[in-house]
Amino acid sequence: MYTPKDIVTQVDELYDGTRQPYESQTDKLIDYIDDHCRVWIEHSTFLTMATVDKAGNMDVSPKGDPAGFVKVLDPKTLAIPDRPGNHRYDGFRNILETGRIGLVFLVPNRTEVMRVNGSAVVVRDMDVREQLAIKGRVPDFAVIVQVEEAFYHCGKSVIRSRLWYPEQQLPVDKLPTYAEALMDHGKLTMDISEMEARVRNNDEHRLYDE
Repeated sequence: MYTPKDIVTQVDELYDGTRQPYESQTDKLIDYIDDHCRVWIEHSTFLTMATVDKAGNMDVSPKGDPAGFVKVLDPKTLAIPDRPGNHRYDGFRNILETGRIGLVFLVPNRTEVMRVNGSAVVVRDMDVREQLAIKGRVPDFAVIVQVEEAFYHCGKSVIRSRLWYPEQQLPVDKLPTYAEALMDHGKLTMDISEMEARVRNNDEHRLYDE
């Protein structure tokens, strides 16, 4: 196991004469969803949802749907649908323990992202869940986010990653399949073809149904 040798322990060590935050970056935080943030969220098709439990264990979950899947209920409140998945509910269990959440919203073909931090609860409010339905499938739960911080984040990371340029990425044919990873990590004994069929069925037929 690697042992770090030169550990930063003080905030002052992060800054020097040339590495200081720009005024535009220190002053850009707002505590509500304005028109700029709202239109970005309405165009977003993918977000990452970070949560933490009481012991400080972190979890980051991907959430994706057609544009507009996250609803801006009012300038201080967002609603995120729960879709059929692995039933681990890591993020939900963390929210039940600490009620804290961090979001990063991506919009295809834009390099910037938008970040939201705040508190969260898991709800069954039907009036909210009905707004989040797709193909007639009303989600069983929704995450209600109370916005404490909202801000745009520059596009350098997405630019450097060439995220929206698939033709410039490494080939994926040598990567393990999801089924192979499940089999090996879970030490499962079923035939790999059966697991591949299960994964394919999930991808093709269970996006919005259990």
